[in-house]
Amino acid sequence: MGDGPVEKPVKRICTGLLAHVDAGKTTLSEGLLYTGGALRRLGRVDHRDAFLDTADLERERGITIFSKQAILSYSRVEITLLDTPGHVDFSAEMERTLQVLDCAVLVISGADGLQGHTRTLWQLLERYQVPVFLFVNKMDLAGADREALLAQLEGELGPCVDFSGDPAAREEGIAMADEEALEQFLETGAVSQALTASLIARRRLFPCWFGSALKLEGVEDFLTGLARYAPTPKYSQEFGAKIFKISRDSQNTRLTWMKITGGTLRAKTRLSKGEGESGWSEKADQLRLYSGEKYRPLEAAEAGTVVAVTGLTHTFPGQGLGVEADWSGPVLEPVLSYQLVLPPEADPHVLLPKLRQLEEEDPLLHFVWDSRWKQLHVRLMGQVQLEVLKRRIGDRFGLEADFGAGNIIYKETIASAVEGVGHFEPLRHYAEVHLLLEPGERGSGLQVGSACPTDQLEINWQRLIFTHLLERSHPGVLTGSPLTDVKITLAAGRAHVKHTEGGDFRQATYRAVRQGLMQAETILLEPHYDFLLEVPPECVGRAMTDIQAMGGTVEGPESLGSLSLLTGHAPVAGLRDYFSQVTAYTRGLGRLSCTLRGFEPCANQEEIARTIGYDPERDPDNPTGSVFCAHGGGFQVPWDQVRDYMHVDSGLRLGMEPSPEPASSPGSGGRTASRGGSLEQDKALQAIFEQTYGKVEPRSFQPQKKPARTSLSDSYTIRPQKTGPEYLLVDGYNIIFAWEELEALARQDVSAARGALEDILSNYQGFRRCVVILVFDAYKVKGNPGSVEKRNNIYIVYTKEAETADAYIEKATYDLSREHRVRVATSDGLEQMIILGHGALRVSARAFKAEVEQAQGEISCLIAAQNRRNTGLNQVRHTGTIVSPRKSGKKP
Repeated sequence: MGDGPVEKPVKRICTGLLAHVDAGKTTLSEGLLYTGGALRRLGRVDHRDAFLDTADLERERGITIFSKQAILSYSRVEITLLDTPGHVDFSAEMERTLQVLDCAVLVISGADGLQGHTRTLWQLLERYQVPVFLFVNKMDLAGADREALLAQLEGELGPCVDFSGDPAAREEGIAMADEEALEQFLETGAVSQALTASLIARRRLFPCWFGSALKLEGVEDFLTGLARYAPTPKYSQEFGAKIFKISRDSQNTRLTWMKITGGTLRAKTRLSKGEGESGWSEKADQLRLYSGEKYRPLEAAEAGTVVAVTGLTHTFPGQGLGVEADWSGPVLEPVLSYQLVLPPEADPHVLLPKLRQLEEEDPLLHFVWDSRWKQLHVRLMGQVQLEVLKRRIGDRFGLEADFGAGNIIYKETIASAVEGVGHFEPLRHYAEVHLLLEPGERGSGLQVGSACPTDQLEINWQRLIFTHLLERSHPGVLTGSPLTDVKITLAAGRAHVKHTEGGDFRQATYRAVRQGLMQAETILLEPHYDFLLEVPPECVGRAMTDIQAMGGTVEGPESLGSLSLLTGHAPVAGLRDYFSQVTAYTRGLGRLSCTLRGFEPCANQEEIARTIGYDPERDPDNPTGSVFCAHGGGFQVPWDQVRDYMHVDSGLRLGMEPSPEPASSPGSGGRTASRGGSLEQDKALQAIFEQTYGKVEPRSFQPQKKPARTSLSDSYTIRPQKTGPEYLLVDGYNIIFAWEELEALARQDVSAARGALEDILSNYQGFRRCVVILVFDAYKVKGNPGSVEKRNNIYIVYTKEAETADAYIEKATYDLSREHRVRVATSDGLEQMIILGHGALRVSARAFKAEVEQAQGEISCLIAAQNRRNTGLNQVRHTGTIVSPRKSGKKP
């Protein structure tokens, strides 16, 4: 362990130490550092001088609370050791560390074997596909059976091979783990080091060493194997980094811990993330390479190095920099809530920003100010974390804080789909939002999407709505608990061309969520633990009865030596204090291990709701109704009347029987006849209108002395049309999205589609000699209060503010049909009925397309005939011979 010349490492690996609490993980790290020459003296946890137990709390309790880093070099391999917490209350910090590991060392107690939290760790390692090296510790204790332990590991974890035993048996075990290894073993009698390392990297093999870290038995062999077989990471040339931890040093300097995963990071380099207002750009002032409490500054950190960076204030655990994306791994959530009781002289509003520092360092902590009761609450995982938090508040802020009784954190979801409508329209403000709320899969959280076309609501407004949906936790209406496991789809919306501001959509969005929840059937969710309960056989009946009484589920007992193992899940409310009962009725022989499962439906939902006593309609911060405007002022509309006042129809008909689809006409290619403009449909539409409003007499015609029959209805009389031009009103966007070629163009460029339709109608007008009025919604003309212009002999109308094309056409048909023959090109069913009521004629999009194509064909024939005539006249001028044009059915 002499100093010797410093050699450049052949490879650099980052490995994490994971274990069930009290398995000897920190002791092993001490042994590895001592064996590798990084320590000159062994420390001990029970002596409170372990190298990586740097915090006073850790030394007092003898457990790891915060992840630590140490550096050692061995056999020209630079190893970064990350010692992670073993207690379940701090498992979130351990899980965040997994994202930066090249491999992991799982420490197992030889006296206890596989324990509950060890199995949870294994599942996490499997989820993130981290290669694993096993070290079975405490083999010097009585009762540690090497063969039994190896059999248990192989049975529950997979191909675990003893690397510290007989070399021949080791080679045979490696060969049995993979077909390629078996072939190599049969040919050469051994498996190469490269293939063995490859199997470990692919998690096809889990090498295992046995020993005693306290006595350094097996530690050197293990360190040799780790250096030899650890996978060699491959890094890109582009800069990338993964952030896994935020902490503060003794001077309260904020440290951002990251692993460099590509390129090189140099001191004073400017780092950035995102763009615009949500982005940030800051300078990495100092790069610190820590080993225990001490560090040395670096000018540059190469790929594979784990460094703490100062000067960054916007970073958070799980964030990716450079080419790295943000970590998408699941984040554990706190399940208990406690009131934070402060001394009388402490101002909670002054203290809360300081407490946010603790949130940064431990994202499982969440401080909440309850404005209703003027109380400060903290959400966390368990009792140990609570005790640690109390000490940290005292040490850092000098406050003797206390905590009230803990409460369970509930969540809410919905049982079926509902549409929520939110409207916000005080004077000179406007926004309306329609949201489809659907139940999501358990554990999916809040998911958002859009089914709203951009011609109805511009994409920037839609993105703003998504921002407001995701920027906060939405309270439910049963207990006020956070909403989860819901998919929210933007179905429709409307903005005002002049009066809409960003804050208007925030209000409309929040109110839409609340209005939807008021209609929905709410399901209350409570947190559940997965448990492993080991009890003597005679206590199995008592244990199963207790679990079932809690509302949990339990599987049949399995034999585990002299004990029986029960597994299942149960509410946190029942299991949080159950350990003391297990200790009592098993006389200290029982063991209970719990890990957070997630949220499940609450069995006593009504009882919990009555106890909490939440009234959603008396929550001033989360209104359920909407605000509409009339006579120059806004007025409140209760949630159950909002649909009577809303301005937009999303088209959703939840809970209603869908209207039967009309039969396809022959030759329509499966499309319904409603797009064909048939006379039968006109009859049907007119019959519907007459049933509602009474018999209709078209205003565009005068009665004749002798009534004539029409194809619309045999009971109608036709009046001669007054003199004057025919008017054709065209619903622009309706036609664009009904004609396939225009729809395809609109998907690429809506403006180009509008221009193409204008050209088509200009040619049509020139041939038919009618007055063409093309109407577009004003929403596509940003900032335009409405306009009418004549271009290429057709009138182009952009409706005024808050007026749709439908509304303009309905008013125009009413006015024009008194003196003129009016036709309207649209396939809007509701608009068609109103048009008939005004005495105008409607032409479906499909029928109008046929008219346009016919007109274009006739125009082409006329042009061809004129060209032939011109050709003949030219020949007469040159030769004096008349050349007759070919017969075309038309006079040249």
